[in-house]
Amino acid sequence: MKFTETKIPGLYVIELERHEDDRGWFARAWCREGFAAHGLPTDLAQTNLSHTTQRGTVRGMHLQTAPHAEAKLVRCVAGAVHDIALDLRPTSPTFKQSVATELSADNGLAMFLPEGIAHGFQTLTDNATLFYQMSAPYEPKSTRGVRWDDAAFQIEWPIAEAIVCERDLAFSDFTE
Repeated sequence: MKFTETKIPGLYVIELERHEDDRGWFARAWCREGFAAHGLPTDLAQTNLSHTTQRGTVRGMHLQTAPHAEAKLVRCVAGAVHDIALDLRPTSPTFKQSVATELSADNGLAMFLPEGIAHGFQTLTDNATLFYQMSAPYEPKSTRGVRWDDAAFQIEWPIAEAIVCERDLAFSDFTE
C-alpha cells in the first residue's frame, strides 16, 4: 500500500499496490504494520457497507464525536464516488477545509479519515458501494453532521442536480 498524506494532517489517500498476472490482480487492502508505521489506528471495531442506487446522490457530511469519535478507512468496491473529507477539528491548521478524491472500484483508492473529520460523498455512477472500516462502534448519541452545501465550507460537488435525503438537508448552518 502506498500512503499519501493530504493537506489535512492525518488524512491519507491510500493506493493499492497491485500484483498482476494473466488471471487478474491481488493487493493488500489493509495491514496493521503499514498503518502503525504511519501512526494510524490499528484497532478495528466495525466494518460497514453503504450501497447507493442512483447517480448524483449525496450522503454526508457525517461524523461521530467524543467520547465515541471514530477514524475510518473508506473504499469504493463498486461504481465510483466523489469522496469528501472535511476537517472539523477547531485546533487544526486546516479547520473547515476539505479534500476531495475520486474513489472507484477501478482505481482501488481508499481514504483514511482521522477522528474529527466529517465524511460525505456523491455517487458518480448508479449502484455505488462503499466499504468502511471504523475504529469505534456506531453510537447514535455521538453522531453529528453539517450540511453538504453549507457556504462555510465551499465544497464543490461534481453533479449539480444532487439527490439528498431529508436528514442531511435538515442540518443547520455551521457555527463555530
